[in-house]
Order: sequence, then C-alpha cells, then structure tokens
Amino acid sequence: LGFSSILGIEFFSRISLMVVPQQIYIGMDQFTLMAIPFFILAGNLMEAAGISERIIDLAKSLVGGIRGGLACSCVLTSMMFASVSGSSVATSFAVGAILIPAMARSGYPKALGASVQACSAELGVIIPPSIGMILFGVSAGVSVGDLFMAGIGPGILIGCALMGWLHVLSRIKGYGQNDIQDKPPFLRSLRRAIVGLLMAVCVLGGIYSGVVTPTEASVVAVFYSAIVGLFVFRTVTFRQMGELLRKSAFASAIVMFLIASALLFNFLISRAGAPAALAEFVTGLVDNKYLFLLYINITLFIVGMFIETGPAIIVLAPILTPIAISYGIDPVHFGALFVVNLALGMFTPPFGVNLFAVSQISGVPVHKLVPHLLPMLGVVILCQLLITYVPMISLFYTLF
Repeated sequence: LGFSSILGIEFFSRISLMVVPQQIYIGMDQFTLMAIPFFILAGNLMEAAGISERIIDLAKSLVGGIRGGLACSCVLTSMMFASVSGSSVATSFAVGAILIPAMARSGYPKALGASVQACSAELGVIIPPSIGMILFGVSAGVSVGDLFMAGIGPGILIGCALMGWLHVLSRIKGYGQNDIQDKPPFLRSLRRAIVGLLMAVCVLGGIYSGVVTPTEASVVAVFYSAIVGLFVFRTVTFRQMGELLRKSAFASAIVMFLIASALLFNFLISRAGAPAALAEFVTGLVDNKYLFLLYINITLFIVGMFIETGPAIIVLAPILTPIAISYGIDPVHFGALFVVNLALGMFTPPFGVNLFAVSQISGVPVHKLVPHLLPMLGVVILCQLLITYVPMISLFYTLF
C-alpha cells in the first residue's frame, strides 16, 4: 500500500513527494489511535499474568459437561478473552496454545481443534474492545463507543452458533465423550477468573458511564492488568516488564505502519476521485439498500481474503460509509457488519492470519485445516446475513 502510493504520487500525479510524510502525520495524529498500542500492551500483560488459563477453566466449567464441551470451551474462551485483548491473533496464541493440545489429547482431530481456534479467534476483532472497531470509527467518523456496543450482539450470536454446530458435530462423529471428566467446579473457576473478567467491566463500564473515553479506557486497562499481574496474581515480575513492553511496541509498530500506509493510499485515491466514481457506480448498479448490503457483503468477503483487516477498513470505510448512509443504513450497524465481514478473512485462505497462527501452534499445515473450516465458515456466513438484515442484533443497546 505504501509503496504503490509513493509510485502513484511520483509518476501519476503533479504532487510533490513531500506530501507523503505530511499525510502520514496528519492521518496518524488522532487521539483515538492511541488506544491501539495500549490495548495491545494490556492484552500481553493479561496473557503473561495467566488470565487465559483462568478463563479457560471458567469456560470449561460452563460448557464442559456437554458433548463436544472442550471444543465449545475453545469458542467460549475466545469470546471471553476477546473482551480483554481486542486482538484475534493474541486470542489465537493465548487460547490455542493450551486448548489445541488439550483437544488432541481428548480424541479430537488436531486439525479440527486448530480450525476451531482459528475460527473462534475472529471474535477478538468483533467483541469489544476491538481494534477493528476503533479503526472503523476513526476512518468513518463514527462513535467508537457505539461501535463497541454494536459488536456485543454479533459476537455472542457467532459464538453461540459455533458452539451449537460443534455440539452437533461431536454427537455425529463421537468426539468429546470424556469431556465431562475435565469439567472444573464453576464457583472455584469463577472466583479465579473474576479478577481478569472485571477488566472488561472496567473498560466498557468506564466508557458508557462517561467516566473515560475509549482511548482513556485503554490506559485504564494497562494499569489494571499490570496491577493484577504484578501484585494480585504475582505471575509477572518487573524484570519481565521490559520484554512485554518490547513485544507490545513491536506489535504496535507493525499495526501503525499498516495504518499509515493505508492512510496514504486513501489520500491518493480520494484525490483521484475514486470514492465519488465508486459511489456513482454502486448507486447506478443497485436501487435499494437490501441489494446494496448483499453487494457489500460479497465485496468485503473477497477483500478480507486478500487484504489485512486494518488497511482494508481504513481504505474502504470512508468510501463506503457515506454510500450506506445515503441508502438509509445506520452507520453504527454498517460498521458492525463491515468489521464482522472482514473478520471472516482472518480464517479463510489464502492469507488468513489466524490460520498461520494456529498452524504454528499445532504443527498442522494450513491446507489440512480447510476441510474442517468450511462448515464453520458456512455457520459464520449465516450469522453474517442475520447481522446484515436484522439491524437490532447490533443496535440492541439503543432500546435502553
């Protein structure tokens, strides 16, 4: 994105290359974007503190007693861990490193366990706090707080649908017959996990009570997770903090460089008049919002298969959101279906980042995951259609 933008400016425009650092600086100089490195650091701190293991035990205590309970625990754990990490890749590594081997030991095919983790980890960019939602809010000028709320309903719907499918599959295939033996007591598991789960309550409660902005909430999350790791659980030492900061800075730099490159590309195509041309083309192609939404779903699904979620949001959100509004679609609802759709690309070939993460953890080649992924992809697509055409799944919070 960055290199093609520089080539476009140098050879196909009359603009000086001085505009490159200027536009990158202007695009990155936004208070809301500060939330991204802080949420990444908070997620790493929570992982180092051992929160993922405690959340896994809680998930097992809730659904471990049913057929396929261990696979369902993987989905439920990903849902809960997403509420403290905001990242699908972090969720893949933190949860998958424990549950993929556990599922293999319980008789599940290792490829199935890895596929379940790759699919359920997408909830990390849907359930708040979500880096994808932050990027959409910044790019399209939509309230990040409202987008966070809009991610709760779709996240729960997808998670429950996946657990339902895994329960049915396990009954048909005979998986998970001994899962109930690993079910820990609920009250003990809740007591161990409650400190970690309270972070999500602090973040979302702080935002919706008006005490903090989403960006300030990310700083609260860092302090909370540091206190939990250093002084409550005492699983993180001050010596480890340097490595955690380095790891978080490295991950943040990658994300921010992607964002900067996408912002520069967005400036170039906007100056070339591409958004107006696309809007004219789309409005001439479809004459009602339902066909428009179907067109958007197909387009974003294809885009998500080939382009990283962050740059795709930054490039497409400011172009497509005004068109959606012109059709009478709520921008918050559009943001939710937009992010959910691109999240599908995280576990679909050829460039699904979650696939490579779980392949690294499990040692299963990516191509062997595909047969197990296809039914789960179908389940998520059905959920996506419901999210698209039933706006109240995302906008339920407006009823209160």
